[in-house]
Amino acid sequence: MKKINYILGCTLFSAAVLTTSCVDDSLFDFPVDKPAVLEQLEYLNDYDFLKSYVNRETDPNFKLGGAIEAEDYIKKGLVYRLANANFDEITAGNAMKYASVVGNDGSMNFSTVSAFVKAAKEAGTTVYGHTLAWHSQQNTKYLNSLLANKKIDIDPTKKVEIVDYEVDYSKSPYTFWKGIPADASIGINSSLGCLEVVNPVVRDQNYNVQYHTADNITTKKGQSYSLKIMVKGSAAGTLTLGLGSWSERASLPSVNFTTDWKEFELPFTAVVDGGHLMTQSGLFAGTIQIKYVKVVHYEAPKTEVEVEVERRCIQVKSSDMVDAAWDTQFWIMTDQVFKEGDTWTVSMNVRADKAATIGTQIHTNVAGDYKHWAAIGSVPFARKWTLFEATGKFDASMAGGSSIAFNMNDFKEANAYYFDDISFKVNGVELIKNSSCDDDNMKVNYIAKESRGTTGPARFVDRLVEVQELNSIPLTKEEKRDTLVWAMNNWVKGMMQACGGYVTSWDVVNEALSGVDKNSDGFYDLQSVKNVSADDAKNNFYWQDNMGDTLYVRTAVAAARKYFKEFEGDPAKLKLFINDYNLESDWDDNKKLKSLIHWIGTWESDKVTKIDGIGTQMHISYFADPATQKSKEEHIVEMFKLMAASGKLVKITELDMGYVDGSGKSVKTANLTDEQHRAMAGFYTFIIKKYFEIIPAAQRYGITQWCMTDSPESSSWRGGEPTGLWDANYYRKHTYAGFANGLSNK
Repeated sequence: MKKINYILGCTLFSAAVLTTSCVDDSLFDFPVDKPAVLEQLEYLNDYDFLKSYVNRETDPNFKLGGAIEAEDYIKKGLVYRLANANFDEITAGNAMKYASVVGNDGSMNFSTVSAFVKAAKEAGTTVYGHTLAWHSQQNTKYLNSLLANKKIDIDPTKKVEIVDYEVDYSKSPYTFWKGIPADASIGINSSLGCLEVVNPVVRDQNYNVQYHTADNITTKKGQSYSLKIMVKGSAAGTLTLGLGSWSERASLPSVNFTTDWKEFELPFTAVVDGGHLMTQSGLFAGTIQIKYVKVVHYEAPKTEVEVEVERRCIQVKSSDMVDAAWDTQFWIMTDQVFKEGDTWTVSMNVRADKAATIGTQIHTNVAGDYKHWAAIGSVPFARKWTLFEATGKFDASMAGGSSIAFNMNDFKEANAYYFDDISFKVNGVELIKNSSCDDDNMKVNYIAKESRGTTGPARFVDRLVEVQELNSIPLTKEEKRDTLVWAMNNWVKGMMQACGGYVTSWDVVNEALSGVDKNSDGFYDLQSVKNVSADDAKNNFYWQDNMGDTLYVRTAVAAARKYFKEFEGDPAKLKLFINDYNLESDWDDNKKLKSLIHWIGTWESDKVTKIDGIGTQMHISYFADPATQKSKEEHIVEMFKLMAASGKLVKITELDMGYVDGSGKSVKTANLTDEQHRAMAGFYTFIIKKYFEIIPAAQRYGITQWCMTDSPESSSWRGGEPTGLWDANYYRKHTYAGFANGLSNK
């Protein structure tokens, strides 16, 4: 096999080369050097321009096309002359795509489009529009900005109260630390719904009667808060308060209470993360009653919005309390028996539909085998996700336990609680690790008697509605849909105005289909962020995800027809194509094309939407392996048969070719042999002849060669591959002859 290095290529793209030619070479007034290797290539001098091989008697409407860069064509140089001489129609590679026109602020610059269309019109060459609706090469920054949250008009001088911690003694038991004399008492007055502290005599020191009225407070060091406490006494008196840890507390003003209920608000700055509220009243003889304790801070106004989100977490539901706080329990179970002196650390993200504080107990792994009333303390649940962290040490009365039970009916009303990212360590060893609840086998349990207020077992959920505090409001599904309908119409209107009715054929929707069938209906789904790679989801904009699978296409079609007519187009001439790739695929037996035909039927089922044709991108290769090549050819034939049976116009929109050797590797242009090159030429002939043989004349819209020249090594599209009919220096190649032979049915 003789190997030819195609550095300069094969022969001139025109017939104005080395010998006399019948082709008019006056179109090309530039000098060229005679290539060094001509032995196998001089026969190409006898070929005419490509479009001369189209039989205009049998195919008067057939358009032979070539894809070019609009900027090169507008210069009216070499590319301009090449395109006009060989093709009836041209397709701009990128200039007519969304990202090439639409700026980050939504402004549209159609100057290149207008100049391109004007130059083609002057040359009598038609333009194929590529492309109106697509997910790729979109200005994602602008489009995503259209779907951003709506700002809420608020007065920035106003502030709203945010509750960081609350214990309400009309609902909650008293479970905190206390240090009081034997003749004093502290507990819940259930009839009055408050905490009641009784001290019969004045003590020597105020700290002789001291107790926590709040614990596990969720404050952050250095941040500003206010303590709110509702208090009254059997007589006027004073409470002394400190908020923080055992070693360091923020000083708070004393509370001078009376015999009437009064809420006191005491601003402070947290000196440690979290802690407790230490209360002292040894110098007061009588009864002190406390309704509630709150820790709050103030922010600019926000709006609470229910937002559906994807988040895998544990959900536990309780009904109204029937008998006791432990009517509904949620357990974290371990395999380890706790010992006296063991240290424990817990961390978890929690929230609830209604704010609540939940107590915990220690049990063994046997239902109802209770060990101790306090396990990890009380856990506050807010309406938004918060991180709960606590540490402690097991004493003798806790020893023998192995599980933590949450008393869900500490909050008496029906509620829904959510747990995520649970970590429980004993002596530094992690016994439970539940990262984003991805472990269905995590040891969780839900213990309750059927007679009590329960609504079902704990379960893993993947989607839930969360209450989020926002200073902006997410658009509704309807608002997002309507916004994109407007954006699509605005874009198509601008494009049709720029083209002024001259561009009569379009890829109205490009590459709509994925290669997956998630709903198992036998047809591929439309592309979506849900079925593409993470990079594609990030970089592309899938209109159909917010518009819906049918509205997306129907909107593009309706807008094209409306604005084409509005800007001087003849509606009878407008042809709209759905364009996609891998329609000739053999690995799925043409399933993508079968799916596309199914989808076209769905889009047209409204009896209003009309799709004129199917465009097939044939970015193919010739395979040296005979069995593989045979399969490829058979499925190309099947593709044409299916397209013919659809009754739609058929266009090969993006034909180019590479070469794959027997080992499955793509062969670069510089390494292609003459024999391999001729095999590619024969494949071009096969494809084009089959197109004319199988597709009825009335359905033959045309064929567009996507890469007129070989792809440069630096190109992002098939870089360094022999994709063209001309080489990089615009000399004809064997594939030029193969293409011409297919058109002339040789």
